[in-house]
Amino acid sequence: MFAYYLKLALRSFRRNKVLTALMVLAVALGIGASMTTLTVFHVLSGDPIPHKSDILFYPRIEPRTMGRNARPEAEPMEQMTRFDAEELLRQKRGVRQALMTGGSITILPDGAAMQPSSQPFRARARYASADFFPMFDAPLLHGRSWSAGEDEGRARVAVISRELSQQLFDDANGVGRSVRLSQGAFQVIGVLDDWAVNPRFYDLSNRHFGGSEQIFLPFSTAMDLELPTQGSMWCWGNPNQNGESQHSPSAPCAWVQYWVELATPGEAAGYLKYLSEYSDQQRAAGRFERPANVRLDNVMGWLDFKGVVPRDVRMQMWLAFGFLLVCLVNTTGLLLAKFLRRSGEIGVRRALGASRHDIFTQCLMETGCIGAAGGVLGLGFALLGLWLVRQQPDNYAQMAHMNPTMLGTTLVLALAASLMSGLLPAWRAMQITPAVQLKTQ
Repeated sequence: MFAYYLKLALRSFRRNKVLTALMVLAVALGIGASMTTLTVFHVLSGDPIPHKSDILFYPRIEPRTMGRNARPEAEPMEQMTRFDAEELLRQKRGVRQALMTGGSITILPDGAAMQPSSQPFRARARYASADFFPMFDAPLLHGRSWSAGEDEGRARVAVISRELSQQLFDDANGVGRSVRLSQGAFQVIGVLDDWAVNPRFYDLSNRHFGGSEQIFLPFSTAMDLELPTQGSMWCWGNPNQNGESQHSPSAPCAWVQYWVELATPGEAAGYLKYLSEYSDQQRAAGRFERPANVRLDNVMGWLDFKGVVPRDVRMQMWLAFGFLLVCLVNTTGLLLAKFLRRSGEIGVRRALGASRHDIFTQCLMETGCIGAAGGVLGLGFALLGLWLVRQQPDNYAQMAHMNPTMLGTTLVLALAASLMSGLLPAWRAMQITPAVQLKTQ
């Protein structure tokens, strides 16, 4: 019976080629627009570390002075001072904990390893404590990361990306070699495999999307050498009152990111209480002035708070689905006109023994074929739309690619949408009374 209904549908399409083409085009345009924006939204709102996002937490405390605009209900600082981050790290109240910040450093190519004409170049850097790599499951291709002892000892060691290793040494395994900075040489102890975390949840003070850092250095070493940092910084009071820099432990500036790994909800609740107690202790010591104001967000909670998905992407997605709805309404009108124009044919079929269910199924088969054709064409429109997105200057644009999940979603959505648009026309068609139609023939 399925083959018979399919044959009838194809015969009907051949008789009404223009009308069929209009319906397929309407479905394809709606599917193409909605899947383009849905794919971008899916890429941007995805879980960057799904197997650990519920046990990685971003704590926040409030170190600022009261000031004229201090409000008890205000959100605490989004980053920590160096003093607080180092103190929390020292107390080690989590399974793992890591403090970090971004940087940009100048690498001096080694003439023995590269062409003599090679020039110094800037590289994205991350200064972090020892738990950074196991905490975020950063994949090491060769070698190892530094230990807590090396971090505390301000060891001049580095982990570099495979891309940088290839660029510097013409070899993906640069372990044992040296990277030269203007501040001195660093021994390469590890090479990081390709690792693109998007969004880069562990540091949202900088670009949210894009490639990973090229070189990783111990935080203590970077601070000892006064390597330049990169990212937002918020200061209050007079950070230079003692002749120290804004990066000194005593400076009233928040610029360090801090993450903690907690295995259970009970540990998370205990850590939140610990943050409140720590805040009270610092206020009693005269460092903090405001009442305890602490937060503890897991990965997805932190991304939601920061609004990582741009508002225009959300708006475009809803507008595209609105456009899809308009396309489906038009398709419904065209199908209704098409089926009712075949009232005589349907009446004859009913008179020859076809049930209302048979008529309904036949009409839905035609609608399903239109949806399948519209889905295939809509997939082409979606791929074209994603290509246009990738031409935009936004830092997330290059991520706009359709994966197998979204490919399947495109076809399923096209079929489901077309079947929904065909329900009313098919129901009206099966209500046709054969006697009335036969009398008019």
